[in-house]
Amino acid sequence: MKNKNKECLNFLAETGLLKRVKRSGWWVVGIKDPESVAEHSFRCAVIGYLLAKLEKADAYAVTMMCLFNDLHEARINDFHKMAARYINYKQAEDRAYQEQIEFLPGAIKKELAGWRAAYTSQKTKEGIIARDADILECLVQAKEYSEQGFAQAKLFLKKAPRFLKTKSARNLFRQLKGWDTSRWWQRVSEFKR
Repeated sequence: MKNKNKECLNFLAETGLLKRVKRSGWWVVGIKDPESVAEHSFRCAVIGYLLAKLEKADAYAVTMMCLFNDLHEARINDFHKMAARYINYKQAEDRAYQEQIEFLPGAIKKELAGWRAAYTSQKTKEGIIARDADILECLVQAKEYSEQGFAQAKLFLKKAPRFLKTKSARNLFRQLKGWDTSRWWQRVSEFKR
């Protein structure tokens, strides 16, 4: 048990790196200090939970897939789409992920491996929803960045939506296009009499 605790602590330290790993696709459009992978993963998990509820799927499984999906980036960094032309990043992701969970207790390792398989195979409703959450989070971030003056971020709003598969994700995207990202806090902070 002592070694398993140490391996769990090592795993936690490694996942902490995701707070410092930046999402590289945003650099391409001129954002010098983009969101971290951890920030993306957190909102992706929240979106995944909402989509799972809307789609009447297993919200726990979807949320966990979203939360752990980019774990491998602690070891291999975040590759933007141009890198796919030159690097077999799917193979690198899978290898890094498997090595990351290798020393975790058996039940945890098995569950994390199962979520990874469901996400990458895209053969389960939950895996499809988790992927939609990942895409939708990028679209929300692109909308926020474009409203902050990064005009090139709008390019993400044109390409990525065609990959959304669930009705709920497509509906949210349609709403997102005309949505003002700052309206939520303006409504909350209005003065009361």
